[in-house]
Amino acid sequence: MNNNTAKKGNFGNFLRRSSVPLMFILICAVCIPLSGLSPSYLVNEIVTRMGRNAFLILALLIPIMAGMGLNFGMTLGAMAGQIGLILASDWQIIGIPGMVLAMILSVPISILLGMFCGKILNMARGREMITSYIMSFFINGIYQLVVLYLMGSVIPIKHSTIKLPRGYGIRNTVSLLSMRQKLDNLIPLTIKGVKIPVATFIVIAVLCVFIVWFRRTKLGQDMRAVGQDMEVARDAGINVEKTRIIAIVLSTVLAGIGMIIYLQNMGNIATYSSHSQIGMFCIAALLVGGASVDKASIGNVFLGVILFHLMFIVAPRAGAAITGDSMIGEYFRVFVSYAVITVALIMYETAKRSEKKQGGEQLKQAQLEEESK
Repeated sequence: MNNNTAKKGNFGNFLRRSSVPLMFILICAVCIPLSGLSPSYLVNEIVTRMGRNAFLILALLIPIMAGMGLNFGMTLGAMAGQIGLILASDWQIIGIPGMVLAMILSVPISILLGMFCGKILNMARGREMITSYIMSFFINGIYQLVVLYLMGSVIPIKHSTIKLPRGYGIRNTVSLLSMRQKLDNLIPLTIKGVKIPVATFIVIAVLCVFIVWFRRTKLGQDMRAVGQDMEVARDAGINVEKTRIIAIVLSTVLAGIGMIIYLQNMGNIATYSSHSQIGMFCIAALLVGGASVDKASIGNVFLGVILFHLMFIVAPRAGAAITGDSMIGEYFRVFVSYAVITVALIMYETAKRSEKKQGGEQLKQAQLEEESK
């Protein structure tokens, strides 16, 4: 009887933890046949999108490990990456060297923004996610000022092809044809019509190995201790504030590099909008993979990319097949991306309150037993 109860409890916990991935598996199972897309096309698209997005999503793992939740402030790193690409494009550094230069330029900007963001988040303990979300809007205003007014007037921009006709400010779209898919095509491999970006996957694999190694280092262990209980970590001699700032700086730097990988695959920069939704979609993909606000793994990243982007691919075609209007599918996938974040946060808060209630009941029971003795 006890075994059956335990099994039911374990199964219930599994369903609760995996409800979001299971929901997406169900949505995809319904939409794939309706979309009429071939398996080879779907596999090709998923492989492409995994190479494009995985690095960015992996950048979210370190702040979660440090107990800072989902880093909406990764947008700051994305903006740093875009500034690096704009400057590399203006200097006419093409191909892989241009990407490397853009990454080098983005790192100091990402570090400064990460330190600023980390200090602000230390002042807003327990409200890191909403604070980082608002922080991304604030820094976006500064970014717009830099690219719209300072570039070309204060910051030298030589080539008129990326400047606005008035002589300063950057055009709405900056072409990256000289860098387009240079990393993806560095080691060409095609298997049964599926193009595999081997070099991009190697870079992603290196980051995965780094994250696994980092968790075992002294700093990684300190971050995990801070994530579990800040007061206990402080009593153990860990500099909590510094550790949390380092977590945000690392995440911001990785997001900047990830944005460069993302944009080289796309082949152009939408100067004023490329970065705006990147944090939202990366966080949604991570949550779709079964991650939560306080726990995420590398496996969650790859499962999330597959399920979230599979839904993105098939939803418009399925919507067109059902309603005759493909825009229904577009609205559906945007709605789902926000809905996933909402549902995951509600489930996390519900579970947290439930654990707190159970802890209170156990404490009360222990006090009653102590009094009865």
